[in-house]
Amino acid sequence: MRCFVAKAAEMLSLCPMSHISSKPVIGITCGDLNGIGIELIIKTFSDQRMLDQCTPVIYASSRTINFYRKQLNEYPLNFQILRDFQRLQSKHVYVYNCWEEEVNITPGQLTEAGGQFAIRALKTAVDHARKGWIQGLVTAPIHKANTHSADFPYTGHTGFLREAFEVPDVLMLMIADDLKIGVVTEHIPISDVASAITAQAIAGKIDILRKSLMRDFAIEMPRIAVLGLNPHAGDDGHIGTEEKTMIAPLIQSLRQQDMMVFGPYSADTFFARAQYRYFHAVLAMYHDQGLIPFKSLTQEPGVNFTAGLPIVRTSPDHGTAFDIAGKNQADPSSFRQAIFACIDILRNRVIYDESTRNPLKKSELQSE
Repeated sequence: MRCFVAKAAEMLSLCPMSHISSKPVIGITCGDLNGIGIELIIKTFSDQRMLDQCTPVIYASSRTINFYRKQLNEYPLNFQILRDFQRLQSKHVYVYNCWEEEVNITPGQLTEAGGQFAIRALKTAVDHARKGWIQGLVTAPIHKANTHSADFPYTGHTGFLREAFEVPDVLMLMIADDLKIGVVTEHIPISDVASAITAQAIAGKIDILRKSLMRDFAIEMPRIAVLGLNPHAGDDGHIGTEEKTMIAPLIQSLRQQDMMVFGPYSADTFFARAQYRYFHAVLAMYHDQGLIPFKSLTQEPGVNFTAGLPIVRTSPDHGTAFDIAGKNQADPSSFRQAIFACIDILRNRVIYDESTRNPLKKSELQSE
């Protein structure tokens, strides 16, 4: 994706009315206060070169940032308190105070406060994104055990973002190198997977994936592989019939609409034989079917991208890592890559939108 940055910057310089500048404002949520999120933020933005790519706004509190900054003396993070988005300037790291009260921070511990304030930061950032004050969103990890509540009835970021931006569906898409894997079902028990796999659900995810590959990743004619639900993709109906009665007919229907969708493939041989190399993206039926091979095969840090949203949201491909929180052991590579991915996707969208705005009809070109 980094290869598109120079081209995008040139395009942006020619389009002053574009909705995003060459250095977009990226909102960074702190995640669980007792996890590794803030350590990742400090390590990432202590490198001044990051400010050549974006203007970061960290959603947390200055006291919380300072708590961890004192423990990370070798990572000198300088920041300014942001009160007015009209006063944003380049080459600065900003912190937006989402709360003023003192919070007891206990790195590595699962506490109610750690989750509550993480959600407060998230909701504030999403509100600002809906107002257009930030163009992209990178979220540090939260923990379901202390965030799920009556005020936040979600198993993670994805469901909340879908409802917050009022879109009918989104796709959890894992990206790294040239490997992109989406999932039909996300964080649900394996016992509920089969009933959640419907032709409508698969078709909806394929539609989001195809459009995202074109607009977000600059792939003009995306090739998509679809995995089967059952072992050996049902083995011609002997180990389940979903492939034969639902998935294969759906794929055939989409092929007749000139979509390059293939499958269903047996998940084990598909990855063992590296068949994924022949496709731009893979659609898995459930979480572990997609994420286990993704995390096993990728050499570079992975990124979780929520396709289908009007804004760009990415996150690292790991959790809160309480076991190493507060010990200066967290590796910021995936978090940094999530920021780069967010920036690249934003710029790819500008190129795509500019190139497809009000296209002349072929008949009009031929008549001239």
